[in-house]
Amino acid sequence: MNNLTVQDVFLKFYTDYLDKYTPSFHQQKTAINIINCKTGAYGTNVSVCDDCGSTHLHYNSCRNRCCPMCQALPKEKWMDLRREDVLDAPYFHVVFTVPEELNPVIYSNQKLLYDTLYHAVSGTLDELASDPKHLGAKIGYMCILHTWGSEMNYHPHIHVIVLGGGLDSKNSWRDNGSKFFLPIRVLSKKFRGKYMEELKSLWENKKLEFHGSASRYKNHYAFKELINFCYEKEWIPYSKETFNGAGSVIQYLGKYTHRIAISNYRLIQMTDTTVTFSVKDYKNQGQWKELTLTGIEFIRRFLMHVPPKRFVRIRHYGILSSRTKQKKLTLCRNLLGCKKYISEIKNMSVPEMLKHLWKIDICVCKTCGGHMSGNNTHTFIRD
Repeated sequence: MNNLTVQDVFLKFYTDYLDKYTPSFHQQKTAINIINCKTGAYGTNVSVCDDCGSTHLHYNSCRNRCCPMCQALPKEKWMDLRREDVLDAPYFHVVFTVPEELNPVIYSNQKLLYDTLYHAVSGTLDELASDPKHLGAKIGYMCILHTWGSEMNYHPHIHVIVLGGGLDSKNSWRDNGSKFFLPIRVLSKKFRGKYMEELKSLWENKKLEFHGSASRYKNHYAFKELINFCYEKEWIPYSKETFNGAGSVIQYLGKYTHRIAISNYRLIQMTDTTVTFSVKDYKNQGQWKELTLTGIEFIRRFLMHVPPKRFVRIRHYGILSSRTKQKKLTLCRNLLGCKKYISEIKNMSVPEMLKHLWKIDICVCKTCGGHMSGNNTHTFIRD
């Protein structure tokens, strides 16, 4: 069994990476968190068996949202809470992306132009869904930003889980069954228009910066040429089929909400200079293949996907927004005649959650089966 981890890669190559690149403060913090995760640097839980006296140590995790070793429990807790937001109604998965020619500009202005992605997506969906020609209702949806492709290349895009129905002006439920209510070409043109309009506005108000490979766009004519090219290019959102049942929606959400650039299970081999990992070959029907990068390049690509400080990657809109969710979802359930799914682990302690989710009982001694009593020597928390 391959036990290679992203932490192993950072331990081996991060110093060499620093000789070649200068990461941002937030990227440095992420790297240090990953290197120190579950090593004792962030505290140790000491448990002693009441019966045989055996001592067990458990090192605290860094809790960084980019660390592959820290996503399992937060993901399960988040998914569990979403049970209360799900309806027995059609759902769709739509992916919005931008032309790759914009990537250097977006990377130079991450928070600003990631926010622009959310604005363009929400403006597009709200406007088209409320149009009587399509649905004529206020819908609910969730947006999740990903910035990577399978090879950890820079590929900013937004996954949207869309409730395939909504409330009309008379607060009656309206949907088109299993048929997605928005034509893809209409969606594409509207999204392109809204994103480019905000991008142009930011540029005209001199709010954009241009670094690295985006430096050439400091030239007015070069940026104008880029704008014209993107307007002429066809933007193609992607829509997947509807889900089967509320339970499927919850499981599907877990695949996207807490995903990071690469997980440990995709790592295959590490040598003195390289890292090999599995990637999806989308030109060959999504078949898996192997890709080998230098260790330095692996870390460079990984750190490209560290989001800006306190950046909110998961955002809710429409009838799923926090301001109206409780009232609107209750109305929708009454109209649809569906039940409310209740959280299973919301009020559980960590030991109770571990036992419920993975049948791991940390209160039982591994040596004799007796009861373990524990305490924390110290605890550090990392965002």
